[in-house]
Amino acid sequence: MKYPRTLPPSLHLILCAPVTRKAQVPKRIPKKVLRGKIALVAGATRGAGRGIAIALGEAGATVYCTGRSSRKYPRGRRPTPGRPETIEETAELVTAAGGLGIATRVDHTKPAEVEKLIATIKRRDQGLDILVNDVWGGDALTEFGKTFWTVNLKNGLRMLKQAIHSHIITAHYAVPLMLGRRRGIIFEITDGDAFYYRGNLFYDLVKISVIRLAFAMSRELRKRNIVSLALTPGFLRSEAVLDHFGVTEANWKDAVKKRRNKKNSPDQNDAPDDFLISESPRFVGRAVVALAADPKVKTKSGRVFSSWALAREYGFTDLDGTQPHWGDYARKKYGKYKICDDQFYSYWVPGLVELIFPDWF
Repeated sequence: MKYPRTLPPSLHLILCAPVTRKAQVPKRIPKKVLRGKIALVAGATRGAGRGIAIALGEAGATVYCTGRSSRKYPRGRRPTPGRPETIEETAELVTAAGGLGIATRVDHTKPAEVEKLIATIKRRDQGLDILVNDVWGGDALTEFGKTFWTVNLKNGLRMLKQAIHSHIITAHYAVPLMLGRRRGIIFEITDGDAFYYRGNLFYDLVKISVIRLAFAMSRELRKRNIVSLALTPGFLRSEAVLDHFGVTEANWKDAVKKRRNKKNSPDQNDAPDDFLISESPRFVGRAVVALAADPKVKTKSGRVFSSWALAREYGFTDLDGTQPHWGDYARKKYGKYKICDDQFYSYWVPGLVELIFPDWF
């Protein structure tokens, strides 16, 4: 299956993480359930990161919104050419939603900048409760449908640095700030909720690596009160996707009328019918809120989950009150795939090193 080249990948095949228990939170999550919580959304400029930041604001959290795109950046020299979104705009939307948004320009591939950010959070708020690792920036670097020996190697290696190294660097500096809190949670935002191939070697490495990163961190944090898990949106109706279809969030369903070609393009999943099952970035944001508010979320640590499955478990909805379920739709249209069930995860734990050295962590 080939993914979009001009918009963020969205065809998440149906390898869904299992619901291991019935949710213990109310079906209607309290509006300010995260009041007093301190969150860092790394990569909050646009897309899922912005949606997550705003949803955390809805829940009453203080949200540090970081990224490279800033109003302070000289015109014409923005890190993501052609995109107008800024971290300041995201922070304002967080505050408007009911939280407190704080914009800080940070390049998360640079350890010194991340270390400075964490020092600022420590000075202002004395701790951190929620870390969302959503740094990406790889859309322009991804060449879907090309073999690994023909893609641009420089771009591929840059993608690994931007979207894997940045997550590790951020977690390295942020976790010590979470250790003294009553409860902490780390989210690794990925694409897809299982180990299928994703259409490009470097893209595949990035999205699988952050799932594995969530698992590895969960093993080292398992005796501490910090949860680490991975989370994927469905067909994400991001700013870039809306632009691709020539619509806005207000009239996005008109994309079906605008597109004469009803099938996917050769190198991207952009069939209008598929777009109709898309979700706004706020949907995955509300998944983050539901998980962060769940007192028994530790049972989910180390696994990967989808927005659509969590919506059914916790009862949250998208902006229009619906619960778009990319999983059911894709299963019906494209076919069935193996599910990540308890047996799948049983292959991961316990590991041989943990058996030999049970007291390491």
